[in-house]
Amino acid sequence: MEYLIVKWLHVLSSTLLFGTGIGTAFHLLVASLHRDVRVVAVVARYVVIADWLFTATTVVFQPLSGFWMVRWARIPWHGGWIGWSVLLYALAVACWLPVVALQVRMRDLAAEAAAAEAPLPPAYWRAFRAWVALGVPAFVAFVAIFYLMVVKPPL
Repeated sequence: MEYLIVKWLHVLSSTLLFGTGIGTAFHLLVASLHRDVRVVAVVARYVVIADWLFTATTVVFQPLSGFWMVRWARIPWHGGWIGWSVLLYALAVACWLPVVALQVRMRDLAAEAAAAEAPLPPAYWRAFRAWVALGVPAFVAFVAIFYLMVVKPPL
């Protein structure tokens, strides 16, 4: 029963991680492309909050619960689908960490521009391009991890 509870929490956590990530990314992407500085400022503020509340906590919980289940089930974690999942997770988190800093920067730049009733500055768009460039491989990595978790292919 303990294993099933941890497995359920692991799946729930992965759903929150992926769902929050894609949902907030889509929201900030659309708001940014709309170019209404006031909208971008509000959306960016809530994206940063959601990232800290949901993404940060699940980023920590995922490997803890995953390694616990692997150990409990006595599955070797260094190879096969688990090994690939760990590598892809490390890639996704390596992309996410600078994304957090970029989102904070984008939030601050948007808030400053909104307060000054000015358009989003070039620094915002530089951060935005880097944010997108890091978000794409993180998204692909998480999709691949979901595939590996469900299919568990012999690799």
